[in-house]
Amino acid sequence: MISSRRPYLYALLAILFWSTVPTAFKIGLHGLDILPMLTIASLTSATVLFIILLSSRKTGLLALSRPKELAASALLGLINPFIYYLILLKAYSLLPAQIAQPLNMVWPIILVFLSVPILGQKIKSKSFVALLISFAGVYVISSRGNLFNPGHSDLKGVLLALGSSLFWALYFIFNVKDKRDETVKLFLNFLFGSMYLIATMIITRKWASAVYTLQGVAASVYIGLFEMGITFLFWLKALQTAPSTDKVSNLVYLAPFLSLIFVHFILHEPVYFTTPIGLVLIIAGIWIQNRKTVKG
Repeated sequence: MISSRRPYLYALLAILFWSTVPTAFKIGLHGLDILPMLTIASLTSATVLFIILLSSRKTGLLALSRPKELAASALLGLINPFIYYLILLKAYSLLPAQIAQPLNMVWPIILVFLSVPILGQKIKSKSFVALLISFAGVYVISSRGNLFNPGHSDLKGVLLALGSSLFWALYFIFNVKDKRDETVKLFLNFLFGSMYLIATMIITRKWASAVYTLQGVAASVYIGLFEMGITFLFWLKALQTAPSTDKVSNLVYLAPFLSLIFVHFILHEPVYFTTPIGLVLIIAGIWIQNRKTVKG
């Protein structure tokens, strides 16, 4: 009985942590600039992932990495965490957390359309329906409670949040094609990403000009632990121990609804009635896209 519940416990734990991240993003941005915040988070994640590699005795796999694989990790680290999170955090700095997070969720739909030129896949008619429904959700969420009088959300922030989903979809495609151990890949991604971030900090002299507050640093470490590091391990454990990954994977859609609770009670953002409606539309589009067609 306990073993049958374990995958769901791992999954729910991961979802709980992920649902707190939008709140942590906003708290961190109030106490630290984007670049140093992301650098601290990325270094924290790389450290945690290396400890996980040590504890699972997988450090030997790092030495087996071929130049081609290291080049792949360098590219993936450029996409995530470097480009992806810089764009996403900028979106969070311009938008309420309840707007930025769901707009970033459209990446599974974008993934399908990117798979055409990159993987040579064909687009099914249901993908266009899914796209239309999900982007109706984007419109509803962006209206911020004014369905028939849009334009209240910062347009740059909306475009950045949607743009971040493009880079996550790219990262997902390239990562799936890489068959190495997941923890090894993720550690190397964050190692290279941290190197890019540190280099950018030095070039822009942000390391010297940034004001480091306890609130900002603590939030950055929290993000590194629970957005990028430990939570990944819980989610991977859930998928590995589940008899059916479909049921566990679907639980991830609880996260944006749970995050609204933290956003409301910790950040004191008034939750617009359009936010949960738009979320349902976005998730409905993703569900239609992922639904398997039953052949008669």
